[in-house]
Amino acid sequence: MANHFWQTKSLAEMTLAEWESLCDGCGKCCLHKLQDSGSGELFQTNVACHLLDLDSARCTRYSVRFQLVPDCIQLNPQKIERFAWLPNTCAYRLLAVGKDLPEWHPLLSGDSRSVHRAGMSVRGWTISELHVQQLEEHIMHWSPDP
Repeated sequence: MANHFWQTKSLAEMTLAEWESLCDGCGKCCLHKLQDSGSGELFQTNVACHLLDLDSARCTRYSVRFQLVPDCIQLNPQKIERFAWLPNTCAYRLLAVGKDLPEWHPLLSGDSRSVHRAGMSVRGWTISELHVQQLEEHIMHWSPDP
């Protein structure tokens, strides 16, 4: 059985197309997070960026997202260790610590909808920031590492 590119290359060695293909399309990185200024503890919310399509879990303006949302964070292999706020199932986090992709990942399943069928995307449980007044009222807890 042939190895996949993510099994033979480090994140830093990947082409832009390979890097981008690692995104499973869950949309969780587009959710607002809150950080306690005293403890540094990070709290996840179910509130999504206004650019996120809540059904497809994809950015509606991906190519210009940084111009439209100045605090949108660009993920790249040089800074991946700083992204502990990404979900435990994120391919970038998993590969950075030597784990493999989950079986539902679109690169393994061959189907971009497998992330939704596995219940791993934001589909069905998020709200747009356009409809939220207080982020603190939308704090949620994700399950621990799989």
